[in-house]
Amino acid sequence: MSDLDRVRHVLQATFGFGAFRPGQEDVIRAVLSGDDVLAIMPTGSGKSLCYQAPALLRDGVTVVVSPLIALMRNQVAALRAFGIPAAALNSANDYAENRSILDQLARSALRLVYVAPERLARPETRELLKRSKVNLLAVDEAHCISQWGHDFRPEYMTLGTIRDELDGVQVLALTATADAGTRADIVAKLFPNPPKVFVHGFDRPNLRLAMRPKMSARRQIADFVREHPGMSGIVYCNSRRETEELADDLRQDGRNALPYHAGMDAALRSKNQDAFLQEDGVVVTATVAFGMGIDKPDVRFVCHAGLPKNVESYYQEIGRAGRDGLPADTLTLYGLDDIRLRRMQIEEGEAAEDQKRVEKQRLSALISLCEAPRCRRQTLLAYFGETTAPCGNCDLCIDGVEVVDGTIPAQKALSAIARTGERFGTEHLVSLLCGDSTEAIVKFRHDRLPTFGVGKEFAKPEWRSIFRQLYASQVISLDISKYGRWTITEQGRKILRGDARIELRKPALGPRAAGSKRRARTTPADLGDVDPALFEALRQRRRERAKEQGVPAYVIFPDRSLAEMSRLKPSTLEALSGVHGVGEAKLAQYGTEFLGVIRQHLGLD
Repeated sequence: MSDLDRVRHVLQATFGFGAFRPGQEDVIRAVLSGDDVLAIMPTGSGKSLCYQAPALLRDGVTVVVSPLIALMRNQVAALRAFGIPAAALNSANDYAENRSILDQLARSALRLVYVAPERLARPETRELLKRSKVNLLAVDEAHCISQWGHDFRPEYMTLGTIRDELDGVQVLALTATADAGTRADIVAKLFPNPPKVFVHGFDRPNLRLAMRPKMSARRQIADFVREHPGMSGIVYCNSRRETEELADDLRQDGRNALPYHAGMDAALRSKNQDAFLQEDGVVVTATVAFGMGIDKPDVRFVCHAGLPKNVESYYQEIGRAGRDGLPADTLTLYGLDDIRLRRMQIEEGEAAEDQKRVEKQRLSALISLCEAPRCRRQTLLAYFGETTAPCGNCDLCIDGVEVVDGTIPAQKALSAIARTGERFGTEHLVSLLCGDSTEAIVKFRHDRLPTFGVGKEFAKPEWRSIFRQLYASQVISLDISKYGRWTITEQGRKILRGDARIELRKPALGPRAAGSKRRARTTPADLGDVDPALFEALRQRRRERAKEQGVPAYVIFPDRSLAEMSRLKPSTLEALSGVHGVGEAKLAQYGTEFLGVIRQHLGLD
């Protein structure tokens, strides 16, 4: 039996999965071949399986570097539920537990051990791992190693050295969010030789994307949450105070809403997080301190009460919805105050000037996404270098947007870019179009160009919006790492020559037009043709077991498994073993009990 056939057997027998998800097989094949690998895979695509499955075929231990204790704890609980010997070595454990884990490592009794980068940097940890048979160093959230990444962690910088100390052990680096600059930085800092790189797409077609200007933010959020009764969701806020106030508002509206932010008492914060993981229908109002460590597959909606930090952060945060592949909803509210706040945070931050410059360009790219004149998913994926047809599952595709013929303003903007040699950024070009004789305009003698002052019909804010929309439409391209200079794409050259036209949206979306199209929001029916009463009975039993064991509900069974049970109504253990996510260990531990719920519902007991 080949290694890949053995992995397929493990996939079914241990994890209860009938097939690989897209992208998994390619990465696992490379890992089994001994190659170093960098894999960029969207959230919810099953990145963890790319090191978990090979670990079960090899002698020794796979070391997983993970940035958050909560993430380690939940992943270890999930592995143990599948019958896999795994542990997390971290500061949240008491002395006896860490001592036991170290003993198990010394005896080669573990298949996987999760370690925070800070713990891995300790000499005693490294000495122990040198004596253990480490077969793979898996680096989760690998974008944290890059100074260009949206969540840079200095502790990750030691990983290249640690790899060398472990005799050049094979490395698998994984992340859901890395643009071209971040990918190059990961490769330079983690791999002595170029790894195999897999970029398996950034698209999450099950997520419905929507962005709206703030009108009455509290009301807009309440309306959005109301459209998801009984469902788990996250509302991201830009301040600690807002998390508390929004949780109060939603509780008064009848929802089980809990705040979460770094300034809370640690015990209460942990209690709220556990409630979100173990119970159904909890809404967490949180700062971005909440999320990276959350591996809850059945989050049905994510709302941003204000503008996220940048495109990468937005993508990462909405990616916490719908990790089970089932439909999920997202909504981002934005306003001028949000834009000013984000710009002020960049300006007043302690980053180097080069980093601030990059962050400003990333913020500009996010604003372009907000102002996109066409399919929002096309604009989002274009940022990561991908193209796609209109998705039909975003607010712009569903509701449409008011647009006007923008060909002449576009030609003026493109002419300004072309006549200045494609070497300048937005502010210089806007000054040129508005006829503003700035120091730079005079220095480069651009006040003598034919385009100087040809755009006086628009104010500077309108021209900035036009540039963002041209970027969103892939008419111009932004070089983030080189001072934000604009270049013209092939489509842009067609417009400049008059061979193509373009429509641009008005400065901001107004309220939804009367009679505009609107799809129903995600409901339990999106799980398929399930028996709702049986599905709820199975969820109730899952809640009871999760609380008893102190683990997230999905560790027992994810929603997808319960939906299949309520649809197929298996009456024997053999039939239950064919349900998604029911491996041998879970069948033995929970099979008879959940069959009992089904039989009782059918009146067979």
